[in-house]
Amino acid sequence: MSLAPRAVLVHRTTEYEELVARHGTHGQAAFFLASRGRDMAEVAERHRRTRRALAEVTSAVPPAWRQARVERADLDRFLFAPEDVVVVVGQDGLVANVAKYLDGQPVIGIDTDPGRNPGVLVRHRPEQAAVLLASVTATATGADELTMVEAVADDTQRLVALNEIYLGSAGHQTARYRLGLEDDGGVVEAQASSGVLVGTGTGATGWLRSVWQERGARLALPAPTEDRLLWFVREAWPSPATGTALVAGELTASAALTLTVESDRLIAFGDGIETDALELAWGQTVRVGACARRLRLVG
Repeated sequence: MSLAPRAVLVHRTTEYEELVARHGTHGQAAFFLASRGRDMAEVAERHRRTRRALAEVTSAVPPAWRQARVERADLDRFLFAPEDVVVVVGQDGLVANVAKYLDGQPVIGIDTDPGRNPGVLVRHRPEQAAVLLASVTATATGADELTMVEAVADDTQRLVALNEIYLGSAGHQTARYRLGLEDDGGVVEAQASSGVLVGTGTGATGWLRSVWQERGARLALPAPTEDRLLWFVREAWPSPATGTALVAGELTASAALTLTVESDRLIAFGDGIETDALELAWGQTVRVGACARRLRLVG
C-alpha cells in the first residue's frame, strides 16, 4: 500500500524573529533599530506576511496528506522521502538551499514578499497553493528540470548546488592549484587566483552573472534547464610559475573541470553556504561538472 504524499513546508526564521531573539523583547529590538534610523514596523510587517503565507499554505494541504515543517537551519538533519512534495515558503535563495537535499521531489516556490523577491524560483502566491498541491502529483503536471552542478573530490566527498560552486581559499589568501579540462589533451595550468566559480543557468541570475558581466565575456549565459555550465577564474595572477590562459569557458553535459590543490587547504562550497563545504588538502583533485540530478521546480 503506497503512502499518501507528504507536504514538507520549508521556511526560514524571519528578520523580526532574529531581532527579538537577539535583543530579548519587541521593544528593545525596536529601540535598537530606531537608534540606527530603521523602523521596526517594516520588519514586523514582513514577518506577519510570512506567517500569513505559511498559515495559508498549511491550510491548503489536502486533508488526506501528511505534513511536516523544516526550518532552513535544520535542512541538513531532515530526511526527505520519495513521496514528498516540497513547498518552499520564502525567498528565491531558500529554494537553492533545499535543492541539494532532494532527489526528484517536486518543489513549489511560494513568494511571501512579491516585489521584494525577484521571484525566479518562488514563482507562486500563497493563494495558488491549493490548486498547485491538488495537481502536482498528476502525471500531466508541468515542472522545469533545472540543471545542477556538482563537485566530487578524489576521496569521494561530494557537493551539489543549484546556482554555483566556488573553489578557493576559505579566507582572503591566494588559492594555488592546477587547473585543467577533461578531454583536452591533458593540458593543465598552474594558477594563483581568488578562486574558481562554476555556475548553472539558474546561477546566471546571481553571482555568475555578476562575474560574467564584469568580465565582458562573449560566452552566452546558459538557460536554467540547459545542460551547460560556465566557469570563471577570479583574478588570476601571472607570474613565472603561474599562468592566466585558462580563465573562462563552458562545460557541456559530459565535460568537467579538474582542479588539483597546491595550497595547504582549499574549500569548495555551493550556493553561498560556506558552513557546508568540502575540505581539500594539498595534492587532492576535485572534478566539477553538471550533476545527473535535476531540481523539479513546478512552473
